[in-house]
Amino acid sequence: MTSTAAVPPPRATYRRLSVEERRAQLLLAALGLFAHRAPDEVSLDEVAVAAGVSRPLVYRYFPGGRQQLYEAALGSAADELTLCFTEPPVGPPTERVARVLDRYLRFVDEHDTGFSALLRGGSVVETSRTTTIVDGVRRAAADEILRHLGRMGGAGEQSAGPRLRMMVRSWIAAVEAASLIWLDDGKRPDAAELRGWLVDHLIALLAATAATDAETAAVVNELLALETSDGPAGQLAERVIPIVAEAAHLLPAAAASD
Repeated sequence: MTSTAAVPPPRATYRRLSVEERRAQLLLAALGLFAHRAPDEVSLDEVAVAAGVSRPLVYRYFPGGRQQLYEAALGSAADELTLCFTEPPVGPPTERVARVLDRYLRFVDEHDTGFSALLRGGSVVETSRTTTIVDGVRRAAADEILRHLGRMGGAGEQSAGPRLRMMVRSWIAAVEAASLIWLDDGKRPDAAELRGWLVDHLIALLAATAATDAETAAVVNELLALETSDGPAGQLAERVIPIVAEAAHLLPAAAASD
């Protein structure tokens, strides 16, 4: 009689990670911890446990300890955050900005505590290098918005003047501040409502700056030709026109008669 002894299942093959793969694994584990806790509250032991490795292995890849690991993780998060502002130049500009903000607010939501610690500073691991990384994200975000305004100085584009660039940088700062307040207030209102308000804020800043800056006025005229009546710009105009009409008595008599 032939033996029918069970054949043991094949053993899982172990694959040694490359240097790049191991480093990426450690950064992913660190980012998961930094996302919801201030960086100075995260220990290397916790990173090792989260990555399923030993503490000495973490030190092998990051001999500078927590500071080096945090800066590397911050650089990785900065790259991801910068990508939030990258949007193909297709469709009305305000709708592009809305999609950018949807991704940005999703990032803020998923990295709440870490995002607050990152922007507020005050951490014991904050250095000039971490500040430079954060400032780099702000500048990259402003450049992407200026690109949607057709003023980045690329092929067929003009470079942005000081007033327009200042306006966009101010709006980026307002987006940051609103995001932090949103987290403090328990993520209320919902992200979609906040996004709509921030798009309106950008349109309003453009309109106000256009009143005294010829370059911004030209940008607004170019953008309006690309907008639709049911898009963010059209909807804001519909809401604002009655308010402007109500305030018409504030205009000088000569201007009102015109």
